[in-house]
Amino acid sequence: MYSRLTSTRRAILMGFSILAMAVLASCVASVPSGSNTGQRINAGEPVEVALLVPGGSLSEADNFLATNLENAARLAIADLNGVAIELRVYNTSADAETAAQAARQAANDGAKIILGPLYAEAANAAGVAVAARNVNVLAFSNNTSIAGGNVFILGQTFLNTANRLVRFATATGSSNYMILHGDDLQGAFGRDAIETAIRRNGATISSIESYPLSQQAIVDRAPEIADAAELTFTDTVFMTAGVNADLPIVATVLPERGLSSETVRYIGLTRWDAAPQLLALPALQNGLFAVPDAQMSALFEARYEATFGATPHPLAGLAYDGIAAIGALVATGKSDALTASSLTQAQGFQGTSGIFRFLPDGSNERGLAVATVENNQVVILDPAPRSFGRAGF
Repeated sequence: MYSRLTSTRRAILMGFSILAMAVLASCVASVPSGSNTGQRINAGEPVEVALLVPGGSLSEADNFLATNLENAARLAIADLNGVAIELRVYNTSADAETAAQAARQAANDGAKIILGPLYAEAANAAGVAVAARNVNVLAFSNNTSIAGGNVFILGQTFLNTANRLVRFATATGSSNYMILHGDDLQGAFGRDAIETAIRRNGATISSIESYPLSQQAIVDRAPEIADAAELTFTDTVFMTAGVNADLPIVATVLPERGLSSETVRYIGLTRWDAAPQLLALPALQNGLFAVPDAQMSALFEARYEATFGATPHPLAGLAYDGIAAIGALVATGKSDALTASSLTQAQGFQGTSGIFRFLPDGSNERGLAVATVENNQVVILDPAPRSFGRAGF
């Protein structure tokens, strides 16, 4: 069952592309650092917004997601008060060149800002295509390597999650962290995010350990990982493991080697509640992971289902968030509402899963709750903030 573990990872990545990292260095949009990118608008007239979705793909999953993203965008437009948005939808087939063509066509059609596309290669290509046209792109990707210049990402990032968890864990007793990651691209990016978060929060990295993505390889590595934790006086193990991939194995074999939840605190970069059956694993009891604002997420899901008669795709809310941010800025009546300086306003925006804001480097910060597992149930230890004025933000 677990001989190879890479097949389920793509769904977890929210557009995080394996190929992107090899090619982006040579094709990221050339925009001066710190420049105030973006089109000026007439807030008294409807604002043209282009929505790039992975429709027209050979994948039914992409087409389903495209429909959900458009539905969520139109739902957000209906919820705007006193702001008129003219939405044009362009299919990208989840393809980079098609996305670039769609972005150029959108700019030709008068788009003041582009929302989407999803996958990192496509989002990067769209940003490059319209950089010279001074059009900002709010991509659905969570791949921070494509962020910057005229590209801002909406997807939940590893660094944002790691920062939230390390900040809480360090304040509640963790000090000596082992970073434990799978030996693949997602694991490497998760490792880097965790390492950055630990250093930012003044804690110590005791060891960085990896494992190949197969059941036997994890079993074989477990004694070395356990020995490393003991030798370095590790009190916290921060894992990149995914619930539908390596987490069940890691959380089973490490306690068998002495790394139980009674000897170390486990922290997860992924959402453990995505697979409720795993909440019974002893290693995850009293561990930490991050979740969005549950109340806001429930409100969006109920609104979407009431309107469209179906539960939204987990990524559909990103389109709603993008429109909500655009609408809030246009409502100010300022001609520079969609420029980089306005998009990166410190107070941020209210989204479908809580507060969020764009950062000057094109990445984002989202308000998350810290959760644990007690008696096989999810318990919120620290609620998601409702504003960025709270301490720690």
